[in-house]
Amino acid sequence: MADFPQVAIGQINFTVGDIAGNSTKIINAWEEAVKGGAELVIFPELCVTGYSPQDLILMPDFRQKSMDAVQKIAKKTASGAAIILGSVWETGNKIHNAAILADGGEILHIQPKTILPNYGVFDEKRLFSPGEGTIGINWRGHKIAVLVCEDLWDKDHIGKIKNQKLEAVFVINASPFEIGKYERRIQLAKDAAAIINARLYYANLIGGQDELVFDGGSFVVDAKGKIISRFERFKEKIGWASAATTNVSGSENEIWGAMQLGLADYVKKNGFSKVLLGLSGGIDSALTAALAVDALGADNVLGVLMPSPYSSKGSIDDAKESARLLGIKTKIIPISTGMETFEKLLTPEFGKTDWMENAEIGGNLQARLRAVILMGLSNNYGSLLLSTGNKSEIAVGYSTLYGDSCGAYNVLKDIYKTQVYKLANWRNTISAAIPENSIKKAPSAELKPGQRDDDNLPPYDILDEILKKHIEGRMSAEEIASSAYDNVIVEKIIRLVRLSEYKRSQACPGVKISPMLFGKDRRFPITNKF
Repeated sequence: MADFPQVAIGQINFTVGDIAGNSTKIINAWEEAVKGGAELVIFPELCVTGYSPQDLILMPDFRQKSMDAVQKIAKKTASGAAIILGSVWETGNKIHNAAILADGGEILHIQPKTILPNYGVFDEKRLFSPGEGTIGINWRGHKIAVLVCEDLWDKDHIGKIKNQKLEAVFVINASPFEIGKYERRIQLAKDAAAIINARLYYANLIGGQDELVFDGGSFVVDAKGKIISRFERFKEKIGWASAATTNVSGSENEIWGAMQLGLADYVKKNGFSKVLLGLSGGIDSALTAALAVDALGADNVLGVLMPSPYSSKGSIDDAKESARLLGIKTKIIPISTGMETFEKLLTPEFGKTDWMENAEIGGNLQARLRAVILMGLSNNYGSLLLSTGNKSEIAVGYSTLYGDSCGAYNVLKDIYKTQVYKLANWRNTISAAIPENSIKKAPSAELKPGQRDDDNLPPYDILDEILKKHIEGRMSAEEIASSAYDNVIVEKIIRLVRLSEYKRSQACPGVKISPMLFGKDRRFPITNKF
């Protein structure tokens, strides 16, 4: 490998559907790498189209424009480094997720993805035809091979190419973030490199796409499976296989990086620059506001306080303190007038005067009043509205449909309440961002006098463990109860999860953090008697 050409990796943030913009990014990164001495530049999976283009793939015009873009990029290599990149490619009546090697101004090799993932967030078998295996390529006097993402994860596939006497393997990837996945990628690459006995270059996509976040973290391992270079995660980089860099991070730091990038890209890639959210004084809205500030800057975040007669002075003070710590602007719009109006309208229908203190009727109406105000402000200012519910609440339906669940994006969607507390405490170690009282006080929706979350739910540490066993672990009530949890509580929680399916089906998107994101990974029928 001493005389192997210099390789650069383009860990770039692409946008789905922006074929022209993505092509420009590829060319610009390639030119930068060439100036630094690169002889080959590799880019992630489907970088020309962005990942995942979903049913855009089924549009003939989209496919043709993607392939035309590849041809234009290939011509650039007539006077510089070779390129390996990912694009949709059509051959006859087959559509492939392909890696393309271009050099000398032309396309030298097209390698279709062989193993098409069809689980969790992936449905590639619906869109693509598989390749027939990885073929070794003779390039500039060297024997190389190109794999596309999932091809690396299949041991049988790796076993089939180990006897090709390869000098280097290039793996182009769009591998989305979830907790613990980065370490699994590295181990797979180490194992594969050792089996094939060749250096392995792993180029991963970076950036947010709807609910998925691609964390980058590209790396290179030698033929013995030792890491010789790796890139920082959650940041763009154009680099070379040189000295190894450290990339150690704790789980809170990792999760924050994913949520921050996912939120920033969702806002910006959809044409917004500013966001707003309801600021209640609770920990969820405070944490969401802190994330928004880190992602977009304080000048682009507006906190809206909407106190009711049931809002405590402490909560209002905590909301103001949250805004002060973050340096964001606020608006205070009490909902009392709206409540009085609806009381006049609906009391004759309900035949009682105290219905506003009923959580199911009055509490939901208060939440919907707040949503109407937030959506009006969103329309007026052109700011994207953030929802602030956490995974624990979403799981058991502890939210109001068209009320506090209202919003365009929810960065806490895949974060359990116990994780919310950990993230808040971690974020405060960097700088004061979340009021201590918001962390310490008992959670409450404050929709009626003296209300607390634990009036109807077990403590969050117990609730979250039950939910994790049921949602991520797919365990039944009987199985969970047998592991030292009270049977009555377990059955109640799982019943709430099932009853709330209709709410989750209408929920806004949010960042995938766990292996089991509602909507992408976990898809249950709404009408269900099991």
